[in-house]
Amino acid sequence: MAIETHTNVSHDVHGHAHHDGHHHHKETFITKYIFSEDHKMIAKQFLISGLIWAFIGGAMSIIFRLQLGFPDMNLSFLRPILGGWILETGKLDPEFYLALVTMHGTIMVFFVLTAGLSGTFSNFLIPLQIGARDMASGFMNMLSYWFFFVASLIMFFSIFLETGPASGGWVVYPPLSALPQAMPGSGLGMTMWLVSMALFIVSSLLGGINYITTVINMRTRGMSFSRLPLTIWAFFLTAIIGLLSFPVLFAAALLLIFDRSFGTSFYLSEIYIDGQALPNMGGSPILYQHLFWFLGHPEVYIVLLPALGITSEIIATNARKPIFGYRAMVMSMVAIGILSFIVWAHHMFVTGMNPFLGSIFMFLTLIIAVPSAVKAFNYITTLWRGNIIFTPAMLFSIGLVSVFISGGVTGIVLGNNALDIQLHDTYFVVAHFHIVMGSASFFGFMAGVYHWFPKMFGRMMDPNLGYLHFWLTFIGIYMVFFPMHYIGIAGFPRRYYSFTSFDAFKIFSDLNMFISAAAIITFAAQSIFAFNFIYSIFKGKKAPENPWLSNTLEWTTPRLPGHGNWEGDIPTVHRWAYDYSKPNADKDGFDDFIPQYVPLSKTPHSNLPHEQELAKFEQEEEQSNVNAQH
Repeated sequence: MAIETHTNVSHDVHGHAHHDGHHHHKETFITKYIFSEDHKMIAKQFLISGLIWAFIGGAMSIIFRLQLGFPDMNLSFLRPILGGWILETGKLDPEFYLALVTMHGTIMVFFVLTAGLSGTFSNFLIPLQIGARDMASGFMNMLSYWFFFVASLIMFFSIFLETGPASGGWVVYPPLSALPQAMPGSGLGMTMWLVSMALFIVSSLLGGINYITTVINMRTRGMSFSRLPLTIWAFFLTAIIGLLSFPVLFAAALLLIFDRSFGTSFYLSEIYIDGQALPNMGGSPILYQHLFWFLGHPEVYIVLLPALGITSEIIATNARKPIFGYRAMVMSMVAIGILSFIVWAHHMFVTGMNPFLGSIFMFLTLIIAVPSAVKAFNYITTLWRGNIIFTPAMLFSIGLVSVFISGGVTGIVLGNNALDIQLHDTYFVVAHFHIVMGSASFFGFMAGVYHWFPKMFGRMMDPNLGYLHFWLTFIGIYMVFFPMHYIGIAGFPRRYYSFTSFDAFKIFSDLNMFISAAAIITFAAQSIFAFNFIYSIFKGKKAPENPWLSNTLEWTTPRLPGHGNWEGDIPTVHRWAYDYSKPNADKDGFDDFIPQYVPLSKTPHSNLPHEQELAKFEQEEEQSNVNAQH
């Protein structure tokens, strides 16, 4: 076995200086809680913002599910909230229906599952788990949040425009998005959507550069890449994917702004409005789809990989077993990252692309199922015969494995271009991506909050409320999205305002009502989490320093770590992050685990040959250091 060492003396010296400098500096309320450069506070800012956006986006989905499930319902009771978007007849304005679908998709994909999930846990865990005082650049980290905050404000205020927010679907395909006169939602609301997304992309790029630099340059002594927790591998690879793909969406949005405001024709050609020909020639709306989905498919894994990394950590900790196939897990994430860049056109099978080209993208799409299956297999084998502790975080992690498998199976169906042409604009696709991306990432988000809440706030969340929250959410999500597969196979189209005028779809009215009722119950169940979260911040039971008996470095800090994380020296790492169920661990004063900072030479009872080899190496290294000092 190769012996890897990582000695970063300059980081250690720099880390102490950084910590001491902040120890004596008196912080004001503004510098500590608002314009903070502390990665832990910035993580909390992303978390709170993401949760607020989750409730806004979820509420939007409930409004349009009311329209779909109960088309004859009088919605006048929503007029105090929605104003003129509820017509005199008590029905939802059809223009606003598409705006709700657009904003719901945008908010949940970008503002909740990208910024909320990755922004929170990448910020919070990277310095703590690699043994760093803070991020490489605290100022860039602060800017990352505030670009996101300004983007959030612009997107939020676009909802209240007289003409309504953007209404071109969350993918904002031209020509609807490129022609301000096309419909009310193509006007100022679309402009604000584009400006908001541009600022959001700047935020993501600032964060990504910081995460990559921190992981590469600021690991503590002994923290080689082969000893990184899988959470850090996931955040690191996610940042690389975002850094390579988000600029393409930025370019797509910029060209769209040019078409809208400066008379260019990147996406427009031979367009007629009210019988009048526009002067635009030579553009192609398919170009926009290529640019959008070149980000759009990696975006699926920008959302999923952090959730999968969080799940790896929580399952190993609560199964009290070493993670199965550490290297296979890392390589599968690398493979997913690479393949995510070369499968984007499977979103475009219905654009009339050459069937030969479509078959190539179909082949690549089916291949990406292999590393995904490796991850699912490794989760199951880690759970197999483990001494499982069913914390709320563990339940949400197991729930993620469930929805990741069931949603991934339908992805294989949609990856076939012949089948996709039939299913593409139906509820089958809606069910697929809500289960495999939306639900899986949401479960990872919730698992992370429950697991690291004690380290974030120094208190414990109520586990019984956590169990109730999980079961209502888990059952509810399957009740909402499983029936959608069946109506999708029957041809039930997505993005339609009403189905009552189609005789072929009237037979599904009861199923639609069931889906809407399940969605309302599932959304209401999130109030249990909201109460538990807010109450526990102030009134929760005080947390011990290592409540889950975990190996990783964040649990070696004080209960509520200050700016600089460790009060003394940063621990040196001697082993990987998954030494659980170690024989005779109790001889070293631990329960059934050995933390990363314990030298292998301090555990002579180990009977594994490679660990004996490492222990011997460490003893020789320590002796040589002593001789050098003398």
